[in-house]
Amino acid sequence: MSELSVDHLLGIKYLNKKDIELIFETADHFKEVINRSIKKVPTLRDITIANIFFENSTRTRLSFELAEKRLSADVVNFSAGQSSVKKGETLIDTVNNILSMKVDMVVMRHPNPGAGIFLSKHVKAAIVNAGDGAHEHPTQALLDSFSIREKLGDVGGKNVVIVGDILHSRVALSNIFALKLQGANVKVCGPKTLIPKHIGSLGVTVETDLKKALQWCDVANMLRVQNERMDISYFPSTREYTQQFGVNKELLDSLDKQIVIMHPGPINRGVEITSDVADSDQSIILHQVENGVAIRMAVLYLLASKIK
Repeated sequence: MSELSVDHLLGIKYLNKKDIELIFETADHFKEVINRSIKKVPTLRDITIANIFFENSTRTRLSFELAEKRLSADVVNFSAGQSSVKKGETLIDTVNNILSMKVDMVVMRHPNPGAGIFLSKHVKAAIVNAGDGAHEHPTQALLDSFSIREKLGDVGGKNVVIVGDILHSRVALSNIFALKLQGANVKVCGPKTLIPKHIGSLGVTVETDLKKALQWCDVANMLRVQNERMDISYFPSTREYTQQFGVNKELLDSLDKQIVIMHPGPINRGVEITSDVADSDQSIILHQVENGVAIRMAVLYLLASKIK
């Protein structure tokens, strides 16, 4: 297989296993590129990419922009806060105005679930979903799986626990889809109020005892509590949450094996993980950041190759 089965990256649930393998093989090549003294290739020099972010973002936006520039694409950055969206312009009108400037691809983050899917049906450009509400964040899931593959050799057969705010997390949903597609065993762990009711239908199990979950897993992916998506209180206090679901070095050292610690960022140090865990040898958090550029280069390259 030399090309993706899709024309857009809207979510992991639209990919198949061969798509993921192709993205990883392509990312392997680009990881070599970004570790050279000359980190740039002319691969997308005839492609113009618009980064359209309707929500605040630091890591994802910078990672995409760096990936685009490493591929020599022309880059247009759009921030909704300083745009005509504030004056009532619709999403389709906004994007069509940008596309009329001969833009080939759109990388979009939007607070509404399904925004990328909606856009893909109405505009002529390749769409990359950089996060849509609490729905999906496909490139984060891809870089997480790529990082596990790099650290442990393979994703298939590995035990992965996702800990934290599963209910509001697009990272959790995309990770579940990606991990299950590759044959990993997945558990989720967190307060019952932050676990979706029908999570079992996705083929994952729920564990509310953090130590049991960590003892079971090979990899723990720690998520922050997404207070900005909450309109009610889901647990009594941050202190109580940390006592029950926060990982510290003492807890890690009490396990009878070493596990891999991941985090999609931004980290709330002292809440979901302590600094001595985040900065420990068991953590691959900074590797995830580096791999994010290679994965996004791979996705952009593979989608651009399908543009007619």
